[in-house]
Amino acid sequence: MPPTQNSALAPDLVARIRQKLTRQQFMHHIGADLTLIEPGRVEAELPLELKHQQQRGFVHGGVIATMADLVAGFAGVTLIPDNYGMVTADLKVSYLNPGVGKKIVAKGWVLKAGRRLHFCEAEVWCDDVLIAKATATMAVIEPQ
Repeated sequence: MPPTQNSALAPDLVARIRQKLTRQQFMHHIGADLTLIEPGRVEAELPLELKHQQQRGFVHGGVIATMADLVAGFAGVTLIPDNYGMVTADLKVSYLNPGVGKKIVAKGWVLKAGRRLHFCEAEVWCDDVLIAKATATMAVIEPQ
């Protein structure tokens, strides 16, 4: 995996998130990886392949939604204790432009972190064109 840009600033956080990523099977299946990990902020990249396209040659909307969900969710995960979990309670994606290009870059951040819910946003870019904006509500799962 490529080094995280801020690994010198928060090595424990980066290591904790990287450990959680080992269990994120769908992210690995599509070929995405986190490139930035900071408290309350995460970025991910996805090199585009034919398998990511829909019938007209654009990036499939499900791939775009997945990338938005991934970065919004992991932005939230950076703000919870290691033994807690997080799941998506609500995701709303607005598609702004077709995804045509070589690489997806998704950026997610936490607007408000609560005890039970985190309110997050995400942007998905394709070769420097904003293709989607998303809002997400992430539910904090307490250890049992």
